[in-house]
Amino acid sequence: MKGLSSQTIALAKKELSSALHSPATYGVWVFFLLFMSITFFYLQKFFSLDTASLRPYFSVIPLVYTLLIPAITMKSWAEERKTGTAELLLTMPFSEWDLVLGKFLSSFIILIIALLLSLGIPMSLLPLGAFDLGVIFSEYIGALLLGMTALALGLLFSAIAKNQISAFLGGVVVLLVMMLLNQITTIMDLPRVIADIVNYLSLAFHFESFARGILDSRDILYFLLVTCLCLFINTRVLLFRKWR
Repeated sequence: MKGLSSQTIALAKKELSSALHSPATYGVWVFFLLFMSITFFYLQKFFSLDTASLRPYFSVIPLVYTLLIPAITMKSWAEERKTGTAELLLTMPFSEWDLVLGKFLSSFIILIIALLLSLGIPMSLLPLGAFDLGVIFSEYIGALLLGMTALALGLLFSAIAKNQISAFLGGVVVLLVMMLLNQITTIMDLPRVIADIVNYLSLAFHFESFARGILDSRDILYFLLVTCLCLFINTRVLLFRKWR
């Protein structure tokens, strides 16, 4: 995979500027903060817990991402095809990697902003107990890596889908399946080899170690590999459309 070229950065700036001028982006941020806050304080009843831990707060990240990420990525390619600008982009002197990485980078920045906004919750709770800052750091790293991979999947489905609705629904279904795959091993008595494969394919399974405060290189490698694979397939989809 190529590095960030000037074309990639220019496209990322264009995409980010467009997103920041869209009310939908701010709606996504508000949804994320409200969902996380309501779940943490009311459904999980943080103030009735006996331990100073944010693990319940981050435990809902995989679930909220199944809605948040497709909402961020659904317009990326589907909207371009609807307006006819996708064909124009493919005829311009940009490589497929420039186009894919530009959209991925802008989407990733939107996710980073959402996570930065959520920092207010743990920061406000620090005076209430002896929170482990190392664990909180690990949890945010995990949230970034999980989000990065989910974004790559969402962008791929936006490139395949015919419109925004199908891109959103397809992204939700695939992310939900990949998030919940590891639950199969808890409700079914599978052979060890099959259970290991199912767990390895699950996004949520690889997020669990970060939620426990463990930075496992195997989980980091998993997220990086799946992200790169999805981005690569995205470039092949664009190449197919270009020469179709």
